[in-house]
Amino acid sequence: MNVLYLECAMGAAGDMLTAALYELLEDKEAFLRVMNGLNLPGVRVEARAASTCGIAGTHMEVTVHGEAEHEPHHGEHIHHSHSTPGSIGELLQGLALPEPVKARAQGVYAAIAQAEAQAHGRPVEEVHFHEVGALDAVADVAGACYALYLLQPDKVVVSPVHVGSGTVRCAHGVMPVPAPAAANLLAGVPIYGGSVQGELCTPTGAALLVAFADAFGPMPVMSVGKVGTGIGSKTFEQANCVRAFWGRSEEQANGEITELVCNLDDMTPEALSYACARLLELGALDVYTTPGTMKKGRAGHELTVLCEPAREAEMARHVLSQTATNGLRVRRCGKYFLTPGAGQVQTQWGPVRLKLAEGCGVRRVKPEYEDVAALARENGLSYGAVWDEAMRNSGGV
Repeated sequence: MNVLYLECAMGAAGDMLTAALYELLEDKEAFLRVMNGLNLPGVRVEARAASTCGIAGTHMEVTVHGEAEHEPHHGEHIHHSHSTPGSIGELLQGLALPEPVKARAQGVYAAIAQAEAQAHGRPVEEVHFHEVGALDAVADVAGACYALYLLQPDKVVVSPVHVGSGTVRCAHGVMPVPAPAAANLLAGVPIYGGSVQGELCTPTGAALLVAFADAFGPMPVMSVGKVGTGIGSKTFEQANCVRAFWGRSEEQANGEITELVCNLDDMTPEALSYACARLLELGALDVYTTPGTMKKGRAGHELTVLCEPAREAEMARHVLSQTATNGLRVRRCGKYFLTPGAGQVQTQWGPVRLKLAEGCGVRRVKPEYEDVAALARENGLSYGAVWDEAMRNSGGV
């Protein structure tokens, strides 16, 4: 699969993310033509060669009526008129971009509005985008979303985010780093501070990372084909950039599951059968037993209960209460699974629902047992005859 890994060792800002993704694009000129035809009055986007601590990359410069503007900090006043979430939404909807790009950009701004509202204790509709309402910031958000749309990664992984440390001065006074809006946006995301003084991750950068990421963590095992480097506008003692690694990764487990396992040699078959049925009713994904010989040569069974990892403790209590065991083992496993779906096929005797599953290059179709059995009974046919026709007719489903 195609994997995009974003390294945020010096935080992230909208222009840095856009520049890093821009460097990965095959047709960079086409990207710039689109960005300079967005229907944003007076806005011009230019990719400039830049470097930081000897590392070459790109700085994405956005000018409005010929003036370059930095991305302001949380709450910092800018000379453009204030914008509300509604007016920003209208502006984004009018951009000359594909609908999925506009939808993602609107989601980014909705997240920022919610974070700002929470930070200031106000309703969302009263939020004014001091720091992200300017036209240049709109271009940054649109550019990052459009570049990601062009790349079409199968998975986006983002590193733990360096947010900086100390304080930052803004229109409301001196605030701690990360600023409240950025901190709200990064809730649940692995972040860290360190010795670098200043605001490294802006609210815009935080919102884009959260919108893009399928996962946060270390770089996955991947064969890297390209590296894009987006250079920030500030100068620090260490390289101020976002790096975007583009490469291939083998299929990996796409989920997790928990196995609860215990040995039983003192339950009757009837009692064990009832316990298995109850555990399924109580939310187990699957329950099964394996015959075995226990200590002292006693015949018994190994009981295995599968459940979602989040329900491990709850399901363990159910196993202890529904069976005679005094203890159980827990195995947390990665799992590969096909994405389930549903369909329907028409046979000469009537419709049959289908169970579908697809993924990892595999596609499966299985007629619903109850539908096949019902048509077989009604028409005096064998189960196999109805099944075979359902399968023959399911090729296009």
